[in-house]
Amino acid sequence: MPDKKFLGSGMKFPPQINEATGRFMTSSAEQSVKESIYLILMTQRTERFARPGYGSNLMSYTFMDTNITALNMMRRDLTEQILTQEPRVSDVVITTDAQTKDGCLIVNIDYMVSETNQRDNLVFPFYLNAEVEEEAYESEQYESEQYDSEREQGEQE
Repeated sequence: MPDKKFLGSGMKFPPQINEATGRFMTSSAEQSVKESIYLILMTQRTERFARPGYGSNLMSYTFMDTNITALNMMRRDLTEQILTQEPRVSDVVITTDAQTKDGCLIVNIDYMVSETNQRDNLVFPFYLNAEVEEEAYESEQYESEQYDSEREQGEQE
């Protein structure tokens, strides 16, 4: 197997601790490239003060209509953002599939690692509607507030 040090190595994302050594786990080669693409997708532009251009506009597509025009705009934006921010990849092709689960868009990112000419892919589930989790949280909060007010009334009596 050829030496792949040119692809770099760094801290694993999301950060994990090696239980045996107590040190942060690292990733290298193709895994490092895949994690870098994932980090670009998960970072909202302007989120980092020192690098406001880093990241993607993926979260701006939340609650979007899944018509062909909006999906093409999202694919074009993500392709451009990955190619400009991850120099180790080329030939990025993004496909989407909205048929698997209601409210979830599967984003499949195929890319080629430039130095090794090895194809790889990253499957990224993008939730278009976070309303379900918010409603569940609000109802739990309401039940908690209702319980607290009932308890206060019982203490006053």
